[in-house]
Amino acid sequence: MSIWKRKPLAQLLDEASESEKGLKRTLTAWSLIALGIGAIIGAGLFVRTATAAAQNAGPSVTIGFIVAAIGCALAGLCYAELSSSIPISGSAYTYTYATMGELLAWIIGWDLILEYAVGAATVGIAWSEYLNNLLVNVLHTSPIPYSLSHSPFQQILDPTTNQVVEQGIINLPALFIVSVISLLLIKGTQESAFVNGLIVVVKTAIVILIIVLGWQFINPVNHTPYIPESSIFTDEHGVGHSYGGIMGILGAAGTVFFAFIGFDAVSTAAQETKNPKRDMPIGILGSLAICTVLYILFAHVLTGVATVEDFRTGGKEASVAFAISKYMIGYEWLAQLVTVAILAGFSSVILVMLLGQSRVFYAMGKDGLLPRAFGDLHPKYKTPYKANLAILVIVGLFAAFIPGDIVGDMTSIGTLFAFILVCISVIVLRKTEPDMKREFKTPLVPLVPILGVLVCLAMIYGLGWTNWLRLGVWLALGLMIYFFYGKKNSRLNHPDK
Repeated sequence: MSIWKRKPLAQLLDEASESEKGLKRTLTAWSLIALGIGAIIGAGLFVRTATAAAQNAGPSVTIGFIVAAIGCALAGLCYAELSSSIPISGSAYTYTYATMGELLAWIIGWDLILEYAVGAATVGIAWSEYLNNLLVNVLHTSPIPYSLSHSPFQQILDPTTNQVVEQGIINLPALFIVSVISLLLIKGTQESAFVNGLIVVVKTAIVILIIVLGWQFINPVNHTPYIPESSIFTDEHGVGHSYGGIMGILGAAGTVFFAFIGFDAVSTAAQETKNPKRDMPIGILGSLAICTVLYILFAHVLTGVATVEDFRTGGKEASVAFAISKYMIGYEWLAQLVTVAILAGFSSVILVMLLGQSRVFYAMGKDGLLPRAFGDLHPKYKTPYKANLAILVIVGLFAAFIPGDIVGDMTSIGTLFAFILVCISVIVLRKTEPDMKREFKTPLVPLVPILGVLVCLAMIYGLGWTNWLRLGVWLALGLMIYFFYGKKNSRLNHPDK
């Protein structure tokens, strides 16, 4: 009974043909690009950009986007090879099980909860913020009370007396949207390619509108100096962040990295792609390239229109709409349009993340590493409904009771760790399975995967020790579950069970 036992590729491919033969190969490269953009453009761009500017890099957040994009591109090449060659549910979890053994597969599966589940909670919290913005600035009604739309760890202090004015209790809107989408997934309701494409067009058009119309409102003073001098910024939770200089840029890269999370969801659609050899690399890298260009231009405009102090105070929540309303005189309608479009866009991002998480839970349940009930399909809807219910509880608790910036950074560090293992998987698989049919080959192996590991490690370093500690605690909790449950119930190590 070895914790390093690998799942044979032949067994993986046999399981895929048996359990997923109902899936049809209907997706094209453009479908995958639309899926990638639909998953990528969301809370990361509209919320985390301002957070990174305020806490880490100021206007040089654009350089942070470039660093994050490089790390994603290197990991994306590795994802393209694995997803086109092993088109199976479970994404990075499955790749790791086939290359580095059960223990590391468990770690990456547990780690993916930080990407998909906690990521969905972060977007749910952002959805809540923009809902209040919609109620106040578009519908001109009263917002949901602070206590019912913020976590118990958030509060508003009187600047003169430093006394608590407002105290959060529970984030009900975030819990609501997570619950609704989870129930839709249980029923099997999914966005059609047309609806997903429509949302992508709307979100992309909004971003382009902000870039084009906002360019004329850029104040050069806000970009001077472009890279601020190194200092320490302490946020409202008393946590210190490296601001300015190289460390500030790396910290910003780790923070805005969250904006790119979602492109790897394209890899879960490999078994539904007409031509994985050609279309998977185009879908993964194409969506990355388009979003990177939009992100850099968007960040340049946003930090030029509003000040860093705006992002730290009045513009902290719904910062994009705030910046437009305050500085882009005559374009208040754009702030309203942004709010409406973002709410719809956030919903699609949550759906993609919860769908990806259910696929990972489903794969781990089938393997016995999690309760096998997670591998059960609904008799009518044919969805992993028990996995979805478990995810609803986990994501709902995070969304309702944990602040968005904390779970956002946890998502980033969890995904970076997953990317590192995916890059290593490519190197290992080239050595252990040299004759395996590869529909797409990552160029310059092992150089590209090694560079991917190093860039991802640099971004993890930039996120600071508090996030390293959170990741360590999360992984320690996961290891306890594995050794007390997963190891004893693994189907690979206990085929008789």
